[in-house]
Amino acid sequence: MRYHIKLGRIGGIEIGLHYSWFVIALLIAFSLATHFRSVNPGWNMAWVWGAALITSVLFFATLLLHELAHSLVAISCGLRVRAITLFALGGVSQIESEAQDAKTEFWIAIVGPLASFLIGVLCLGIAVALGWSPGREPSDPMPAVLIWLGYINIGLAAFNMIPGYPLDGGRVLRAVAWWITHNMERATRIAATNGQVVAFLFILYGIYRFFLGASIGGLWIAFIGWFLLDAARTSYLQIGVVAGLRGHRVADFMERDCPSVPAYLSVRDFVDEYLLHSANRSFVVVLDRDPVGIVTAGAVRKVPRDRWMQSSLQRIVHPLDKMPTVPPELPVMQALELMSRENVNELAVVSSGKFEGIFSRNQIARFLQINSGFDQPRDRAA
Repeated sequence: MRYHIKLGRIGGIEIGLHYSWFVIALLIAFSLATHFRSVNPGWNMAWVWGAALITSVLFFATLLLHELAHSLVAISCGLRVRAITLFALGGVSQIESEAQDAKTEFWIAIVGPLASFLIGVLCLGIAVALGWSPGREPSDPMPAVLIWLGYINIGLAAFNMIPGYPLDGGRVLRAVAWWITHNMERATRIAATNGQVVAFLFILYGIYRFFLGASIGGLWIAFIGWFLLDAARTSYLQIGVVAGLRGHRVADFMERDCPSVPAYLSVRDFVDEYLLHSANRSFVVVLDRDPVGIVTAGAVRKVPRDRWMQSSLQRIVHPLDKMPTVPPELPVMQALELMSRENVNELAVVSSGKFEGIFSRNQIARFLQINSGFDQPRDRAA
């Protein structure tokens, strides 16, 4: 999931907000305002809304700390984390590669719930130090904010430890299954299947609660279940995709005989003479018979149509000397990780300093479409 609003960087990790964050932040603020007004009728509206808004902002700050815990452990294990995105259902860390062993997966997964639990205990401890005692409602806004944050973070830790992939508990389950079976793909199937079962239970429980009169609360539980079901199914399908690509190298997919186009050509002529008459979406731009870069259909879309005649391919070409390069023998999965890390759709394939061709996401997509029915690999015995 990509963010829409960039907040900044922490330790080299981009922090951003998805638009859906604003929806849930407002819902939490309104819900807390209603709660604080009902349990503290003596508070004026400034106290009620001030406490509600501060609590909702601090809640998402604690979610950020939860995701930072995942990310920092991942970084310490040698993995690269591009960004953390806060969205309607919490947060997600964009870790660009999988853990290499079960132990690494276990610690990356479990540290988030541990962080949330410790935050919850700390908030409740500070509330007690300020004079609050369990079993009664605080009369001041500060303890009220801390108590809500304490309970919700402890609840968040418990929820995340439910053994349903891709929740943290499901990832812990995958790590344990990986350690037992010595097979990451088999462990992921186990965790993803369990995640689908957990998601179905959430949906059924939410519907049950709805018909018992829980209304929005029941629908919300069912929605969480639907979200988890979709994520678990996607994770299960990705196992087949990865299995289908494992063992292949860039040379198996690269486009060697790339169509070439002259650099002086206008965008209009390029579209009319080449792009509309070819299944290719990437072309090599040549100047004096030497390849100088790549031009794609995506680059054309960025040029206003009324400027196609005035713009030459030299203005929109992606120079080869600025493109990430890979050798033909590089494993496909490593090439895809590089694409994700550099946020590009094409890589230049170079061997012994000579340009050999183009490796692109489109080639992988076509392969997966053609081979969408490939047999699932047999699980290796433990």
